[in-house]
Amino acid sequence: MLGKMKQWVLIVLLVLVVGLTACQNGEESTDDTTSTDNTEQQESEENTSDENDDDNSEASEESESTFPVTITDRTDQEITIEEKPESIVSVIPSATEIVYAVGAGDAVDGVSQWADYPKEVNDVETVGDMNLNIEKIVSLEPDLVVADVQNADDIDAMRDAGLNVLVIGSQSLDAVYRDIEMVGQATGHMDQAKDIVSDMRSRVSDVKDAVSDIPEEERKRVWVEVGPQLFSGAQGSFLHEILTLAGGLNIIGDQEGWPQVSEEVIIEQNPDVIITTYGETTENAHEKIMNRDGWDTITAVQEEAIYDMKNNLLSRPGPRLVDGLEELARILYPNEMN
Repeated sequence: MLGKMKQWVLIVLLVLVVGLTACQNGEESTDDTTSTDNTEQQESEENTSDENDDDNSEASEESESTFPVTITDRTDQEITIEEKPESIVSVIPSATEIVYAVGAGDAVDGVSQWADYPKEVNDVETVGDMNLNIEKIVSLEPDLVVADVQNADDIDAMRDAGLNVLVIGSQSLDAVYRDIEMVGQATGHMDQAKDIVSDMRSRVSDVKDAVSDIPEEERKRVWVEVGPQLFSGAQGSFLHEILTLAGGLNIIGDQEGWPQVSEEVIIEQNPDVIITTYGETTENAHEKIMNRDGWDTITAVQEEAIYDMKNNLLSRPGPRLVDGLEELARILYPNEMN
């Protein structure tokens, strides 16, 4: 139990650092996202002969492998990558998920301790948790390190050690899209990155359409509890954006970042639904909420409308945020999401 609580505390701290550090980047980082509709290209490929398919594949591979590339990352640093990376170290789970999603997983030689998705990362050497082992990373001789703004001082340490570090980190879906495309460009998998972004945009649009006709007065008031210490995402966090896109009303939508909220505020705001994200690491989370002093007046408690979601679907700014969005929308509005 103590091990689980220690793991939980570290997860909460990770979520909070994401909010605090990424907010420093401001909104200017989220406006440079571009997406490409590949529908016509896909239809054309389906109608060509096998020989033409081979030619197209070779042309695509040549385009994907065009280097050097120069990218301005989330620290406003220009990163030049001379050749397609053959060895990659990813030092935060969200970045690792993006690297694998765009198709560069075969090049990954190091990941952070908390990386757990996809399952292939279980066979990759670890290079630390929130405290990175810089010497170990250097010893792997990576062509590229993918980091996040929350890696803070470790970014400078890795760069001082001569490593080529691409820094991502997002607090909005638009910024996530851009991060995916940056990683795709840096690893030579831009086409796959654009396909991922296109699919994410389409799925987000589907959810928005599904809940669009729900009147404001019928929308669920929601408390998303990312830890028993009562932390949650407010304005300026991707969690708030996901909740809003799912048709929910965030009961702390008037606050900023990732605040710790008092029980009195939650009781006063009287949520219709409570979402927890720590059921896998905390025993009897549902029962503990049901038995909190004074919470018996809350509608969600009275109706037992308390649901647990996997933390990673709501806390990691990567491709699976859309999975979290869809699951959250199904919880709030099952009929509309059928």
